[in-house]
Amino acid sequence: MRILLIEDDRLIGDGIKAGLTKLGFSVDWFTQGNEGLRALSSAPYDAVVLDLSLPEIDGLEILRQWRQQGRDEPVLILTARDALEQRVSGLQQGADDYLCKPFALSEVAARLQALIRRRHGQLQPTLQHGNLVMEPGSHTVTLNGAPLILTARELALLELFLLNAGRVLTRSQLEEKLYGWDDDVSSNAVEVHIHHLRKKLGSDFIRTIHGVGYTLGAAP
Repeated sequence: MRILLIEDDRLIGDGIKAGLTKLGFSVDWFTQGNEGLRALSSAPYDAVVLDLSLPEIDGLEILRQWRQQGRDEPVLILTARDALEQRVSGLQQGADDYLCKPFALSEVAARLQALIRRRHGQLQPTLQHGNLVMEPGSHTVTLNGAPLILTARELALLELFLLNAGRVLTRSQLEEKLYGWDDDVSSNAVEVHIHHLRKKLGSDFIRTIHGVGYTLGAAP
């Protein structure tokens, strides 16, 4: 899942980006309000982490402009613990959730995963396809009840296919979801990850639609 992070505090921003990246998220981080405002339309983000105290333009104004433009990406706002008025204003302007500083990275990840699930109409905390069960919150996958070891990229790719069951995803769409602006992506990176998933889950688990892309196939 690809996340847009707008946070001007270097220490907090670096910690969020590094932590979420280790958990399999792809994160683009901006420190300036105007850059962050424009960034949302530059890539298919699954959710946004938005600080409210930003240089140039504050987070509430960014959020207001996005919602006026019809942008519906889930937004998790970061606020100071005593900023009740800001939290209320953020929710009134269209924020989906908020988190007070200081916070635990695990809670940031959990809230983002919940927002992304709801956006896809997935209310349960687990994703299932046949005898395969994925728990995005704990980053675990079981097949026929047995644990399955996947890399962070494989987990992210699997989650994409499970959340988009019935849809065909092009290679460029998969690349845009799996990688951020700072990532060095080889031309066959997506194909390599799909190959590894097929080896672990069966050759029919991901179907190739020739000339179009890939879609979730037969349940393992």
